[in-house]
Amino acid sequence: MQKRIQRLEQHLRRENPVLADSVASFKKLDRISRKLGLMDANRSFAEQVSWWPVISVLGTFSAGKSTFLNQYTGRDLQRTGNQAVDDKFTVICYGTGETTTLPGLALDTDPRFPFYQISRAIETVAEGEGRRVDSYLQLKTCEAEPLRGKIFIDSPGFDADQQRNSTLLIVDHIINLSDLVLVFFDARHPEPGAMGDTLEHLVSKTIERPDAAKFLFILNQIDLTAREDNPEEVVAAWQRALAQHKLTAGRFYRIYAREMAVPVEDEQVKQRFERKRDEDLGDIEDRIRQVEVERSYRVAGVLEKNARHIEDQLVPALTAARGRWRRRTIWLSTAVFGLLSALFLAWSLQAGHWDGFRFTPVAKLSTPYQLATLGTAAVLLWGLYMYLRALAGRSVLKKLPAQIPAGTDGEALARAFKHNLAAWWPSLARKQPRGWSWHTRRRLRGVLAEADTLVQSLNDRYARPSGDAPPAAGDAPPPRAP
Repeated sequence: MQKRIQRLEQHLRRENPVLADSVASFKKLDRISRKLGLMDANRSFAEQVSWWPVISVLGTFSAGKSTFLNQYTGRDLQRTGNQAVDDKFTVICYGTGETTTLPGLALDTDPRFPFYQISRAIETVAEGEGRRVDSYLQLKTCEAEPLRGKIFIDSPGFDADQQRNSTLLIVDHIINLSDLVLVFFDARHPEPGAMGDTLEHLVSKTIERPDAAKFLFILNQIDLTAREDNPEEVVAAWQRALAQHKLTAGRFYRIYAREMAVPVEDEQVKQRFERKRDEDLGDIEDRIRQVEVERSYRVAGVLEKNARHIEDQLVPALTAARGRWRRRTIWLSTAVFGLLSALFLAWSLQAGHWDGFRFTPVAKLSTPYQLATLGTAAVLLWGLYMYLRALAGRSVLKKLPAQIPAGTDGEALARAFKHNLAAWWPSLARKQPRGWSWHTRRRLRGVLAEADTLVQSLNDRYARPSGDAPPAAGDAPPPRAP
């Protein structure tokens, strides 16, 4: 993992020095997380970031997604047709030479791309499918200038009613990591009410997200409605359907392919459609160009989000779990050792083994044997305490999922609690989790300060209220796709 992060840092140092500095902050956050037991040694927070802007294209079958990408790049990258023509998620990025198609393994094993180790996640929801990652993904490279510095993801046609769990997992993964999500609908199918589950997944579950502004909803192939008696009714039908799924505000784009438009006899209608198409296509392409700036800020946001998640949620939740473990250990130990003490006293008194406060069976032994006997008893009692301690810890761990606060990473919390269970020093007197100290807290605050500094550096690069001249173009080139 460290070698992969170093290669990423070296690559960013050449391409985008501002973001390269943030890699060091991610490495600091990794060390803090590992010290707390929240993360394995072979994982990194840097994996949660796609270091190049990601634009995903989702939508229903035959909604014109591939046609849009072909038009945007100026190349025939994706097959098009009225029926589903591709059942794979295709990652498209800039490359030199001829257009090349690579298997999904190229994405699953390279941390620079958005599907790094996606096979593991697929395996968790569909056993055996993780080995078939090539049947889900492919990578295409093309020497097309519009692709430079960006990564596009073209999805197969979406139908939530028929999608496998593994496919829905990939869709959710794409939505989470994307800087811009283009959601396409087909104007040729003006009965959106029949697509309830699809709209639920692509609309209802997205508009309540904190990053809902990154979704653009696009009604494509709108030129086919130009021959209708009332073409505006098609748009109105879609707007009503989306309103039923809580999308009542925001922009609804209407476009069609420039090179594949159907003939329209009415010149006024044709001009009106072309004017609206060019306006909306221009706005969409402007948003695509803007994602390079948004990506840089999103990296800073991911760094700050993870640092605050550790400090504000994971550590308090872990402290609370450790407190329950401590109390349960005390109760269990008190009950067991109290019972054993009572039984021992009852037996020894009945047998007459006490002479005042002297336990005669031990007092009669020589000093070495007395020490050996007491040492053996202490080891047995210590072993019993450790067993009771572990038993109490396992009972807390078993109930931990039901007690995790909303929004907390349950997997990381469970891993960290196991890290506390495995501590070589078994004392539970300390209330703070293992690895959490004033020094760790100070380092975490340092990472938060570095995230703020990164945002300020980006502001200096993109915003200049004073009117000073911007830095030379070569000082901070935009990121380029791998």
